[in-house]
Amino acid sequence: MPQYASYVDVGDRNVQNAQELASIWGEIRNELESHDAELIDSYAILGSHDFLVIFEAPDTEAAFTAALTLHRHGLDAETMVLLDTDDFATIVDEI
Repeated sequence: MPQYASYVDVGDRNVQNAQELASIWGEIRNELESHDAELIDSYAILGSHDFLVIFEAPDTEAAFTAALTLHRHGLDAETMVLLDTDDFATIVDEI
């Protein structure tokens, strides 16, 4: 199944405390599953973004729905498709 990564920023989301922000991942996981996507991993990160979310979705439509789920929770996300480096090597070899 294709994998996607989202750089997530809290942005203008009104967060009362850090525990509230940490608790939304269970809700997001459940919502993704209801849209045929699966949350693989999520990380709090240092740098220009707040979180990295990795999920699987069966197709582009499900990936869009997953990305919109993040937005629905007040999170700004930049989502991109991931390609395994072995698959990338195969493509390069075919050129």
